[in-house]
Amino acid sequence: MDSEVLTFEEAKSFLKVSNSTLYRLVQKRKIPASKVGRSWRFRKEKLISWLETQENNLPSKK
Repeated sequence: MDSEVLTFEEAKSFLKVSNSTLYRLVQKRKIPASKVGRSWRFRKEKLISWLETQENNLPSKK
């Protein structure tokens, strides 16, 4: 199954985060990304899966 591939700007917009936040996530390998030449690319399908795991990792309120 083909997944839409997003540029850095598109991924930033999709996730509603700043340049620095997305770059930090990429550098720390916290988010699925691939480097193509000098540009980062993101599979939308993997970003959605990543977001779902982040929802499950939220600290519980006590």
